[in-house]
Amino acid sequence: MEIGINLMGGLGLFLYGMNLMGNGLQKSAGNKLKKIIELLTSNVIMGVLVGTLVTSIIQSSSATTVMVVGFVNAGIMTLPQAIGVIMGANIGTTMTGQIISLNLSGLAPMAIGVGMLFYLFSSDSKTKNMSEILIGFGLLFTGMEFMKDAVKPLAELKWFTDALVSFGNRPILGVLIGFGITAIIQSSSASMGMLLALASQGLIPLNAALPILYGDNIGTCVTSLLSSIGASLNAKRAATMHLLFNIIGTIIFMVVLTKPITMLVQYIDPSDISRQIANSHTLFNLINVLIQLPFYNYLVKLTLKLMPDVDSELENPQSTKFIDKRMLETPSIALQNTIKETLRMANKAKYSLSSSVEAFLEKSQNKIHATLEEEKNINFLQKTILNFLVELSKTDLSNDSREFLDSLFNTVNDIERVWDHADNISELAQIVVDNDLNLSNEAKEELNNLYSKVLSTYSYAIQGLDTLDNDLCLKVISMEQQVNNLIKICRHNHMVRLNNSICTIDTGVVFLDLITNLERVTCHSVNIAQQVIKLNITFKV
Repeated sequence: MEIGINLMGGLGLFLYGMNLMGNGLQKSAGNKLKKIIELLTSNVIMGVLVGTLVTSIIQSSSATTVMVVGFVNAGIMTLPQAIGVIMGANIGTTMTGQIISLNLSGLAPMAIGVGMLFYLFSSDSKTKNMSEILIGFGLLFTGMEFMKDAVKPLAELKWFTDALVSFGNRPILGVLIGFGITAIIQSSSASMGMLLALASQGLIPLNAALPILYGDNIGTCVTSLLSSIGASLNAKRAATMHLLFNIIGTIIFMVVLTKPITMLVQYIDPSDISRQIANSHTLFNLINVLIQLPFYNYLVKLTLKLMPDVDSELENPQSTKFIDKRMLETPSIALQNTIKETLRMANKAKYSLSSSVEAFLEKSQNKIHATLEEEKNINFLQKTILNFLVELSKTDLSNDSREFLDSLFNTVNDIERVWDHADNISELAQIVVDNDLNLSNEAKEELNNLYSKVLSTYSYAIQGLDTLDNDLCLKVISMEQQVNNLIKICRHNHMVRLNNSICTIDTGVVFLDLITNLERVTCHSVNIAQQVIKLNITFKV
């Protein structure tokens, strides 16, 4: 009982330290991670490099593969791109094993002490991120020492040592044990830590450790498989590819490569079994990628054969394209994709605005319908994005990312209000159609000029949000005055036409309501631009 309690305590400390270190690394590299989205759409080789990099930073292949499932589910990554990232994630996860196999436990107290000092007495966010890395590093090795001490008494239990040794003669049982442990604790790095703790106390030989190590790699697929439940068929395929990749690799190594890899790691480091196991883990994943990478298309085809298309897999028009809750595993990337989803919503609102004004000017019933058809989609996107932002706000974001997140709440609402004004204009257009109202040519020309300027203002605001371009946002603010001047001219000329009986009272009412709605669209465009300018001033972008 005491051994179990101490082992669980050490494992908990190990996991907490690993997560803390990973969060610190991720926040430190947050701005760089934002650019990785663009790399994900490149070729499979780039996908391997990206998967390796991201997993090395966030210290979790499970988190990376769950993120990949989210990307595939959102439709922004294809299966061939996904398999590259999955392969890279398997390489990246070996970084943790390499770190913990080194005898660095003597540095743990110093790392925790220095990290706590910086964390408590520094207000700089970058320094705090670095301090989290140090504290996590120290706790990781402290937890490792706890686990080593916990398993020491097991060396005196002959039945236990005999059972571990038997895995060398019964490799399938070892694979199942490794799979089971990793599936339960949902972390191959943690199960690797437990394996290294046993090895460091001389409780398990290398030939018995390797099958468990192979099972660890299969067990880590459980997280992505669970995350694909309720997702699209392609998302399920991505999780299945992860499982197939590791099963095929395990079969190759158990049948052909176990003996060569054993000889190689023993040659590299003859005396330290912890280093031998860590190197075996790295070589397993690296060689597995090198063997299967040239045949990645066949892996995709096998997955498609196992999981063919079904008629019920229809695209839902009310769906997100860039965000998925699985992306919350990597907050900095999730934030970048939330911006993309917000821009997608903004462009839908822009389309509705154009349709509604054209419906008014052309007396087009079809364009009125085109505007109204976007209502459910816009409302769905607003609700979904805001809910996603709430969930994202609960994650461990850096200060600049959190500031951006807070501004997005306001921006999403401003975009929704732009659509509301488009909806108002479509209602005015319906009045024009139903009552067969006619604008004078002068009024149409004035509205066209005003609408063109308002649409440009909104377009520049969207572009400014996309590129964080201060000049574009300042242009939006300067154009507000131009819009206000045009509105004054419209109202003045309208009164002149009314006095001269060129237009009717009914036509005049809808005309004034229309320009008021366009004026409000400009106000929301300015709000969006001001949010971007505020961010640029705060972070000197």
